[in-house]
Amino acid sequence: MTCTTYKLSKRNGGAAMMILVFFFVFISVTILAGIISPVVREFRIAGTIFSSKKAYFLAESGTEDALYRIRNNKQISPTEILSVGSDSATVSITSLGGNQKQIDSLGDSESKQRKVSVAVTTSTGVSFNYGVLAGLGGVDLSGGGTINGNVYANGPITGDSSAIITGTAISANSPALSFDQLNGTGTPGYNVSFGNTSSTQDIAQSFQVSSSSSPANKVSFYIKKTGSPSNATVKILNDAGGSPGSTVVASGTLNASSVTTSYGWVDVSFTTSLLLSGGTTYWLVIDASSSTTKYYTLGASSGGYSNGFGQIGQLGGSWNATTPSGLDYYFSIYLGGMTGLIEGSSGSQWNKLHIGTVSGSAQAHTVNYTDVTGDLYCQTGTSNNKSCNTNQSDPLYQTFPVSDANLAQWKTDALAGGTSTGNYSVGSSGGTLGPKKIVGNVTVNGGGTLTVTGTLWVTGNVSLTGGGVIQLASSYGVNDGVIIVDGTISISGGGHATGSGTNGSYLMMLTTDMSSNAASISGGAGAVIIYAPYGTISISGGASLKEATGYRITVSGGSSITYESGLANSNFSSGPSGSWSVDSWEESQ
Repeated sequence: MTCTTYKLSKRNGGAAMMILVFFFVFISVTILAGIISPVVREFRIAGTIFSSKKAYFLAESGTEDALYRIRNNKQISPTEILSVGSDSATVSITSLGGNQKQIDSLGDSESKQRKVSVAVTTSTGVSFNYGVLAGLGGVDLSGGGTINGNVYANGPITGDSSAIITGTAISANSPALSFDQLNGTGTPGYNVSFGNTSSTQDIAQSFQVSSSSSPANKVSFYIKKTGSPSNATVKILNDAGGSPGSTVVASGTLNASSVTTSYGWVDVSFTTSLLLSGGTTYWLVIDASSSTTKYYTLGASSGGYSNGFGQIGQLGGSWNATTPSGLDYYFSIYLGGMTGLIEGSSGSQWNKLHIGTVSGSAQAHTVNYTDVTGDLYCQTGTSNNKSCNTNQSDPLYQTFPVSDANLAQWKTDALAGGTSTGNYSVGSSGGTLGPKKIVGNVTVNGGGTLTVTGTLWVTGNVSLTGGGVIQLASSYGVNDGVIIVDGTISISGGGHATGSGTNGSYLMMLTTDMSSNAASISGGAGAVIIYAPYGTISISGGASLKEATGYRITVSGGSSITYESGLANSNFSSGPSGSWSVDSWEESQ
């Protein structure tokens, strides 16, 4: 038998090795791919997130830029593009009607997009609730002078038989010209914030008055705010063991729109008349809400007031000493003054003042020689067409709608546009101005038109005559504008002052002059509010305007004041009372 021997080929061994290496490489690549792929994916995700964040912050920047321009009445188009390198934010501004706007900002970074939407509205502004609001100087109508609306005066209301007030006329018991209690003048040594936490929500100041014979009717605080806090309630409370008690003697409202971000004196009137007992300790409390971003700050001094001391805490909770202890807040209290009077100007039963055309009541402590269509509320009266209804108490002092703090803020707004020295005159060629401080006079005549593009502060006089026009720029929309005048205001010869042309827009011309000639309106006027808190407004020669507020107001010569309901919430485009506030701020895409 023959045996055959076989040998394995070496080539078979090489193939096995190749297969082994192939599987090793395949497994290694698979493992490596499994490791690298998540890393690459994470890098891509990180890049996408980074671009997305860049897009979001671009969108935020776009909304902030637009909101800044809107709030400061600066130039802005319905569509704006904000570019940063190769990235951009496209901002669209849409008017929603009334006092609302929608700001949409689309940020784009490397094709990654984020969108932020902001809804803004004008906050409740300065309120002019009467056709005429007068100070202690009162109101006098003659020669066919007419007020179409209600009249509220902290002084007497007088008029002859040709004068008409179509609404209600109220003459309040006015405060004394000087304070009974005062603490604080100049720059405060201390600043006490309240309304920012629950433990510092309210402030309280104890005090005593010097007399029991005159009612308290007004208090003032030297105050500022942070953010947009809500209105606060001011109360006079009894003393309970060296802290505020629970018995409310009187109350009123601290109007947040009268407080600005800079210190200023702000008045508060009470809703009831009260006699405080001399030598008795009372507490003056500001009862606020609590927010870490929206609160008030009150000026204070150390040991400056001998009839009381300050505390801080929460009404209905605990009260604590100030830090440092012994501080007294800046405040003042006014007592007494004159009792209200409505009377026919000649003091004759044949020359009576007429109040009310369809209805319209008269209310004052004393009413004489007056024909009233509606109710007659008074404590004493002579030769009226009806007897006094004595069931209502005397009307109380009404604070003016613009505070000293508001005025200071508007001046600051004007200064933002710089200062121009020298008189400024506008003729037939017209002119555009604002915001700006003018150290000199402003004259508009010869049929010329001055277009106001921002708040103006004029240190001299403003004269509008010869068919001249002062108007707000169309960009004001439904909002109102302000011209502050340290001298006198004169409108005559068909001069016309008006808002932006949009219904509900008004121009307020405010003079700080203290003379009997602070504002003279003779013919013309328009959609204008005349405001003279320290001087007299004289309206004659058939002039017609929308509202007048002044220390003293006279209307004669067939002139009229016709109040419009929109003035109850007048929104100014700059300053503390008409700033744009944010209703909502959210990412919308």
